[in-house]
Amino acid sequence: MQEELLQFKMQKVWILVDLPYRKRAIGTKWAYRNKKDERGIVIRNKARQVAQGHTQEEGIDYEEVFAPVARIEAIRLFLAYASFMGFPVYQMDVKSAFLYGTIEEEVY
Repeated sequence: MQEELLQFKMQKVWILVDLPYRKRAIGTKWAYRNKKDERGIVIRNKARQVAQGHTQEEGIDYEEVFAPVARIEAIRLFLAYASFMGFPVYQMDVKSAFLYGTIEEEVY
């Protein structure tokens, strides 16, 4: 949890403000998961802070839904094209990928 909070602080993810009139705060909670190796032995514990989306209403709290996961077909197409062109492809694990994007909307 401390690692996740440190990433939030380093990326300046949020600032503390008073909740404006007629705005509803979206709660958060911690999601925990054990990361296991190929033998099923726990090698580390992971914690992520996630929004409680079930408290939101479409058209009031948000306008559209976005799933930040690439479809397998898109990944296969990318790999096939890279292979055909002889491009090197590197796999990377990014702990805080969503912290690097910017949004225009205000979130409370």
